Amino acid sequence: MVGFSELAALTTLTAIEVVLGIDNIIFISILSGRLPKEQQNKARLTGLFLAMFTRILFLFSITFLMGLTKPIFTIFSKPFSGREIILLAGGLFLLAKSTTEIHEKLEGAEKKNIRKMTSTFVAVIVQIILLDIVFSLDSIITAIGLTQNIKIMIIAIVIATFFMMIFSTAINKFIEKHPTMKILALAFLILVGVALIGDALGMHIPRGYIYFSMAFSFGVEMINLRIRPLSQEPVKLHTPFNDKKIDN
Repeated sequence: MVGFSELAALTTLTAIEVVLGIDNIIFISILSGRLPKEQQNKARLTGLFLAMFTRILFLFSITFLMGLTKPIFTIFSKPFSGREIILLAGGLFLLAKSTTEIHEKLEGAEKKNIRKMTSTFVAVIVQIILLDIVFSLDSIITAIGLTQNIKIMIIAIVIATFFMMIFSTAINKFIEKHPTMKILALAFLILVGVALIGDALGMHIPRGYIYFSMAFSFGVEMINLRIRPLSQEPVKLHTPFNDKKIDN
């Protein structure tokens, strides 16, 4: 029999896993968008499955995870643990990756460089795995703080993953269809990167602020999309920037 406390813990953990997985879905959707159409769905599902596998693997390495909180070295009186180093590296990577993606969406790419911009399936999966490790750390440490029952944690992770798999395609199509939503998604990832860096430096930024900011911006943009005439095509932000045009 499953008691009320176990059911409450499972429900809470599943909800938390879904919320914490939003940034992961957005990151995976944007990365997979650089692949050929026929590989995008495969990359998204593979990425989410790897995220689930990584979280479950970490659950069986609780001792190792707890060891990551022990200081390794100190810089300017600030001790750094393994967890903080991983969060810092992940935050910097998110900042760099999101900024690069925004640049490419707004400035476009010269025709001679288009082939270089197309990512390979393996390269995308490797980047997804690296960020999964960062996102999994926060997710698992949060789960451990709520319950010590590994079975409940695993069930919550599996349920949340399949929930995200169901909606990942719809989310990806929506982001790809509306350029402004894609920029908002990238801005959200920049905020997540800043939050990860803040956590690494001991300056915790409550995730509620980030999620509220994104939800508010999303709501405003949804109103804009509704107001815009249906016959009006969205602006395509793919025209290469050319210094010569300014000079002329």
